[in-house]
Amino acid sequence: MTRYESAIDVDAITAIDVHVHIEVDDHGHHSLPDDLVAAASRYFSADGPRPDLDSVAAYYRDRSMAAVVFTVDAEEQLGHPPLSSADIAEGAARNNDVLIPFGSVDPRREDALDRIRRLIDDQGVRGFKFHPTVQGFDPSDERFYPLYAAIRDAAIPALFHTGQTGIGAGLPGGRGLRLALSNPILLDPVAADFPDLQIVMAHPSVPWQDEALSVATHKHNTWIDLSGWSPKYFPEQLVRAANSYLTRRVLFGSDFPLLTPDRWQRDVQATALKPDVMPGILKDNAARLLGLVVADDARSTHQGERP
Repeated sequence: MTRYESAIDVDAITAIDVHVHIEVDDHGHHSLPDDLVAAASRYFSADGPRPDLDSVAAYYRDRSMAAVVFTVDAEEQLGHPPLSSADIAEGAARNNDVLIPFGSVDPRREDALDRIRRLIDDQGVRGFKFHPTVQGFDPSDERFYPLYAAIRDAAIPALFHTGQTGIGAGLPGGRGLRLALSNPILLDPVAADFPDLQIVMAHPSVPWQDEALSVATHKHNTWIDLSGWSPKYFPEQLVRAANSYLTRRVLFGSDFPLLTPDRWQRDVQATALKPDVMPGILKDNAARLLGLVVADDARSTHQGERP
């Protein structure tokens, strides 16, 4: 086992994509059941291949980008064995010039806390991904607080899916998945009770964009990533916030392979995002969040943000 240590040269890369899914392992096992894979492909109009981890690394290396990679462990809800976060961390270690591994542990597992600690201590993951709708849990429920405490104590971020999801879309009853669990307002008590935990609210949080902006405005340990939607469809109020009062806590993310960074960067040209905020969105904010750089004292204390 090789423990992950980053070898990313921040000056040599053009962007950090904070939202990249590993959807298939070396044995061809998919992270989701076949019906959910098909439903998500229809939702995103994306029928292309699901590359393995080494192919993802090559894809981002060719673009001089780094990528945060993860899977989603939702075995309790879906009855489907997840990909191994330990294997993803191992793969990121052999591609540590471009990949940054996040772990995923189903919060409903009896041994969830132990799994989180092992991924931190043994594999060196640099954050955790949660998907409340797919994993079937309310992130504000205090029974999950020990998991957040372990992540906080490791000084790494927690990334939560928020808003609409293409997983289960169009299936009968949405396959039983509940959208309301991904309302970002449910992260407000978590941010309040864990002020030292850096929380990323993934995606434009449609239909709760205003809730996400409210939480981010009030709780400066929260961030927003711009993945999962073509920038052409970003809500106006999100663009306004990214251009002004949230500019240092907004992050580039694609949702690869369902949405590619190539399309994201092409489509962002058609938005009102200002050129002077783009370096922060594309790279600098994520580098600061992930501890890849140390900001100067004045910037690191700006609005209570993490250095």
